[in-house]
Amino acid sequence: MLNSIESFALGSSPLHTLDPRVKFLAACGFATVAAVSQDFRTLVPALVFALGLVFWARLDLRTLARRLLLVNSFIALLWCFLPFTYPGETAFTVGPLTASREGLRFALLLSLRTNGIVLATIALIGTTPVFNLVHALQHLHLPVKLVHVAFFCYRYIDVIQREYLRLRDAMRIRGFRPRTSLHTYTSYAYLVGMLLVRSYERSERVYQAMLCRGFKGDFPVYRHFELDRRDMIYSGGLAAAILFLALL
Repeated sequence: MLNSIESFALGSSPLHTLDPRVKFLAACGFATVAAVSQDFRTLVPALVFALGLVFWARLDLRTLARRLLLVNSFIALLWCFLPFTYPGETAFTVGPLTASREGLRFALLLSLRTNGIVLATIALIGTTPVFNLVHALQHLHLPVKLVHVAFFCYRYIDVIQREYLRLRDAMRIRGFRPRTSLHTYTSYAYLVGMLLVRSYERSERVYQAMLCRGFKGDFPVYRHFELDRRDMIYSGGLAAAILFLALL
């Protein structure tokens, strides 16, 4: 069963079958261009490009909308504060608060930038199973220890979540009800501490089990990636599109 992080990894679209190394480099290039851009002439086409990737990957739009709703809930907070705290020419007033045109522009830029990067990342990275992505990162010569840490964080995040749910249910069975009180804060501190202790103990058991199975710092891989003609064509198209956005 796939982890919730891999909810988009199954599929038969061209993006699902594209070489993970190409997708990772394309996602990094797109995110870099979108992150440093301060112009609507770049960010609007970037958002359109990201939406094109989403439809090209044939992603489930309901699941994608839930992910975007979570992201944009934080963006909404920026819209509540940024226009009223950013200096500039007055756009409108709400009681004693004054919204600036520059603040509204900056909030819109952040919205376009964030949604574009999230959509492109989901379409490119989200369509890759995590083990294939880890394998691709090794092919790209990223630090091996960093790659292993990222993989184990993914692999055991569900285990830690289940442990947290068990501890939380045990607190509820004993009559715990969260309130704004010192007892509640202390209980949550104990919960976090216990979760850290159990996570550490689990990691020790996992490490010992890996040593018993002959682990020597690397994962054996039986199938390596090879760029075929289709991968080269798609990678050229993605590179051209990202370069065009950069030139804008």
